[in-house]
Amino acid sequence: MTSQFPAARPRRLRRTPALRRMVTGVRLHPSELILPLFVKEGLTEPRPVGAMPGVVQHTRDSLRKAAHEAAEAGVGCVMLFGIPEEKDGYGSAADDPEGITQVALRDLAAEVGDALVVGADTCLDEVTDHGHCGVLTPSGEVDNDLTLERYASMAVAQAEAGSQLISPSGMMDGQVGYIRRALDRAGHPHVAILAYSAKFASGFYGPFREAVEMPANFSNRNAYQQDPAGYRGESLREVALDIEEGADIVMVKPALAYLDILHQVKAMSDVPVAAYQVSGEYAMIEAAAANGWIDRERAIMESLVAIRRAGADLILTYWATEVARSL
Repeated sequence: MTSQFPAARPRRLRRTPALRRMVTGVRLHPSELILPLFVKEGLTEPRPVGAMPGVVQHTRDSLRKAAHEAAEAGVGCVMLFGIPEEKDGYGSAADDPEGITQVALRDLAAEVGDALVVGADTCLDEVTDHGHCGVLTPSGEVDNDLTLERYASMAVAQAEAGSQLISPSGMMDGQVGYIRRALDRAGHPHVAILAYSAKFASGFYGPFREAVEMPANFSNRNAYQQDPAGYRGESLREVALDIEEGADIVMVKPALAYLDILHQVKAMSDVPVAAYQVSGEYAMIEAAAANGWIDRERAIMESLVAIRRAGADLILTYWATEVARSL
């Protein structure tokens, strides 16, 4: 009998798992996943991050173990965030060859550098005592140009320690071009830049700030991160400027609340586009699952598929290793 509802015919391809797999329009692959990792100077045991169940501040030893597990699962990249024991207003640990980020980068480059990409966050918020992404003026504002000098020095130190991917995340004007020139002058033209090009002043970063031990009196970053309700086209302009300055990959952060921006960036970009599933997104799913309100595995996969569907070529997610094993 002929169907009276021809519009319903697509349901024929949803009937079985095999049919759904055959015609699926969005696929995740382990190599497209990037695992953020925290390493804390001076720890003797991994320290759990309270707001992020399952995430820890690593020791150097546990960091190496986590990187090996990621590589074995097929994860494409690990992104390192180093937390020094001592912080100051200048972020002195940022470019110290013996600073925790550089030491850990050398560890990972030696251990897993041939199996996956080893990258590092190139920002001062983890290493300053005030928690801002740059050096502050006496009046408390971020000094853009002095901060660019710090980023350049930091990027060169990371490259010399073995980082294959430099990731400026501070949203300073001109940061990509300044870092590109510094890397080239220092003999690192082969080192790629993943630019946090559309990074919003979001309420979803709270758990991350616990993980990198930002001060309790930390103030907001509205003056340099993008306004969630900002004017249309602002993000695309920022992305276009970063590409012009030499970004090899551009990123939208956070992911789920900005899928419209991600879609627009993908449509205009001629370089790979990444999205960061940030700590607040992670914590919400873990908390809801712990209370029995949602199916944890299903929600994780649905959130990642949504990010991929919107246009992300690469996804930073704290579930990278777990998800990679399941694919």
